[in-house]
Amino acid sequence: MRNVEALAARMERLAAKVDAQLAGRVRRVPSLRHELAYEVDAAQLHDVCVTLRDAPDLKFEMLMDIAGVDYLVYGRDEWQTHSATRSGFSRGRVARILPVQEDNEAGEGGRGERPELGAMQEQAAIEAVVAKRPRFVVAYQLLSITHNWRVRLIGLCETDETGEPVIDSVVDVWASANWFEREAFDLYGILFRGHPDLRRILTDYGFVGHPFRKDFPLSGNVEVRYDPEKKRVVYEPVNIVPRVLVPKVIREDHRYEPALRDPNIPR
Repeated sequence: MRNVEALAARMERLAAKVDAQLAGRVRRVPSLRHELAYEVDAAQLHDVCVTLRDAPDLKFEMLMDIAGVDYLVYGRDEWQTHSATRSGFSRGRVARILPVQEDNEAGEGGRGERPELGAMQEQAAIEAVVAKRPRFVVAYQLLSITHNWRVRLIGLCETDETGEPVIDSVVDVWASANWFEREAFDLYGILFRGHPDLRRILTDYGFVGHPFRKDFPLSGNVEVRYDPEKKRVVYEPVNIVPRVLVPKVIREDHRYEPALRDPNIPR
C-alpha cells in the first residue's frame, strides 16, 4: 500500500510537469493510480510528441510500443450472466448499453427480464456511446530513461475522404515507431501520414482487410489451399459458415466443495 501511494504521488508530480509544458494541447484521461495517460487531437500529435521528447523536465527519449484501438463496439456488454464478464466470451449475442438491475440478470447466455428498447432507441444509445471518441485511436507508450517514468499518449485519429483513419507518423521523432506503425496499419488499417514505408508487416501479401478491426469476420475473407492441378497455393473466398459461440457457464462445481478436500472424510 505504501508503494502504491508513493507511485501515485510520483505520477502527480509528473502530471504537473506535463501540464506545465502541454497545457491546452493534451487532456488527462482516467488511468490506474500508478499510471498517467493523456489524449491528444490528431492535429497536435506531432508537436506534442516533440515536446515530450525534448523538454528537459520530461525527456521521453524512448517509444516503447504503439497500439491501435477500435472503439466500434465500445460500451457494449457481450453476455448477460452472473458468471460471464465484460472482458470474456468474445462472441456475444446481446448488446447491452443501459445498466441491468441485479435481479434482472439473465441465465446462461439469455437476455434477462429487462424492458425491451425499440430498435431506433437502442441504436441511438449505441451511437451515443461510440460517439464519445473517434472509432480509431493510437496509444503510444513512452519511457523517460533520464527520469525513469512512463506516460501513455492516446492520439485521436482523423478520417480521410474515404472514411479511413489517419494520423501523423512519429517516425521522425522516434525511429522505433517505424515497424510499430506498420503493425497498426496492417491490423487496424490506420494510415500514418508521412511514414516512409507504410505496408503490411504481419499478414500475407494477399490478405484482405484488417484483422483487428471489430467488424472483421472471425473466419476472415479468404482462405488458402494447395491446388495440385495448378501446383501452387491459391486464394479462395472463405467457405466457413459464421456462427455464434455460446459459452458454457459453470455455476457450481461439486469437485471443489470443502468437504471433499478434507482427507479425514472416508471416500
